[in-house]
Amino acid sequence: HIQLFSGNAENVTERLDKGLIDFGVLIGSADIQKYDFLSLPVRDVWGVLMRKDSPLAAREALTPQDLSSLPLIVSSQALVQNELSGWLGYSFDQLSVVASYNLVYNASLMVQEGCGYALTLDKLVSTGADSPLCFRPLKPQLEAPLMVIWKKYTTFSKTACLFLNRLREVCSEQGRG
Repeated sequence: HIQLFSGNAENVTERLDKGLIDFGVLIGSADIQKYDFLSLPVRDVWGVLMRKDSPLAAREALTPQDLSSLPLIVSSQALVQNELSGWLGYSFDQLSVVASYNLVYNASLMVQEGCGYALTLDKLVSTGADSPLCFRPLKPQLEAPLMVIWKKYTTFSKTACLFLNRLREVCSEQGRG
């Protein structure tokens, strides 16, 4: 059996440290000094989640200048703020942050109700034809690495070993392609 748990980096690493989960997936920069890890051969893209009826929805991408005047809903993870400050070219503190989130689903509900624009990663919220929301990437593009982490010196079950070995194989194959 596989049990999935969703949370931010702090939630995931806390569960790893307590031995409640075998593996965690982290997105973006994170302090992983006390973990073993495997970098995944894909990267996620930062952008803005907005209502489809927003004037900005007609744009292909949003720039640092576009974000400066928007009511933003941002991730509560401090490392995200550091990453974005470098991309913005100005201090993260200059943004008009109206709310923060630890899981983007909650932020998507606020966006749907017109409370602001969520600064988030692509493909975390449904933006299909039936959704009132859309996603626009940042320009220049800002990407986030993905990695699988686990506690160092862990003795895994047979199933966890099989999972990790298969994951290593897939990552190796993807890296060559």
